[in-house]
Amino acid sequence: MAEQDYYDTLGVPHNADEDTLKKAYKRLAMKYHPDRNQGDKGAEARFKEIKKAYEILSDSEKRAAYDRHGHAAFENGGMGQQGTTDFNEVFGEMFGDIFGGGRQSSPRGSDLLHTLELSLEEAVRGLTKELKFPTLVACETCSGSGAKAGTTPSSCSTCRGTGQIQMRQGFFAVQQTCPKCRGRGKIISDPCSSCRGRGCQEKTKTLSVKIPAGVDTGDRIRLSGEGEAGAFGTPAGDLYIEFKVKPHPLFQRQENNLYCEVPVSFTLAALGGKIEVPILNGRVNLTIPPETQSGKLFRLSGKGVKAIRGRAVGDLLCRVMVETPVKLNEHQKRLLTELEESFHQDHNQQHSPRSRKFFAGIKKFFEDLTQ
Repeated sequence: MAEQDYYDTLGVPHNADEDTLKKAYKRLAMKYHPDRNQGDKGAEARFKEIKKAYEILSDSEKRAAYDRHGHAAFENGGMGQQGTTDFNEVFGEMFGDIFGGGRQSSPRGSDLLHTLELSLEEAVRGLTKELKFPTLVACETCSGSGAKAGTTPSSCSTCRGTGQIQMRQGFFAVQQTCPKCRGRGKIISDPCSSCRGRGCQEKTKTLSVKIPAGVDTGDRIRLSGEGEAGAFGTPAGDLYIEFKVKPHPLFQRQENNLYCEVPVSFTLAALGGKIEVPILNGRVNLTIPPETQSGKLFRLSGKGVKAIRGRAVGDLLCRVMVETPVKLNEHQKRLLTELEESFHQDHNQQHSPRSRKFFAGIKKFFEDLTQ
């Protein structure tokens, strides 16, 4: 079953601004929140859909990827199970500061950007590719805690493990990062010797990545939680893979169309005939009508690139380039001379319409100058 469009889930238009998105999310989240609909599995599922939609559309980078590629932009785990938007975060501006109910979002590891080069064939067809790249991963010795094996971090006595201290001023409360534990909520008395208490180490990571068919240079996919590990066991960042398609010896791509220059002989262009032209998965016959001029563009429908969103397939456009013969022998030169002479003798035929039009224009140009 196809996943519902995120804009439809929130009931907003595709050009909705940030304020409109937030208002729609608040209204729907209040209506379907599990605390208000205890035991209602349908409401719970609906709330999860609403939350997921807002997580994507409230993030400008994720929203741009979704607008361009739809759900395919997140099919490699890009959506992730660790949502970045929380019900309390949205409503915290209404209740958190007043009642002290606000929650600090957990720190996380850094996001990574990896540029992946693809051939045109790989980009058009899609594939699964193995990537290797250096990054920070959770320390194997301490499992990311930063504490020596056999010990555990202790709760910070200053903030009581919350990572924040609260200062009240009358009716309002102001939260600040705890100066003792620096917001971690934990104190490491005996740090791990392998990672020196950081909880992460440098390592070459190997990933198998599914690349959707139809990607192009500049497109990105996001792999949730595959970035650098966070310090002290906090969540990892995300990995963004940006594609760069290498130049192809035969084809040039413009959106979903492919362009190809096809050289043809002077004789074939004049008399017409058939010629084989390449396509990405083989070859097809192209009919060249008689008297075809150099630069003529022929369109082969459906022989281009399939769009990454939807079922539309682009076309292959072949530009015919009439090739001037080279390294002629004396017999060939004599034949061409005779052909040219026959053109001049046949006054009733216009064998070179573009030339006649061009020189007629030149004549008129100079006549106008002398008037």
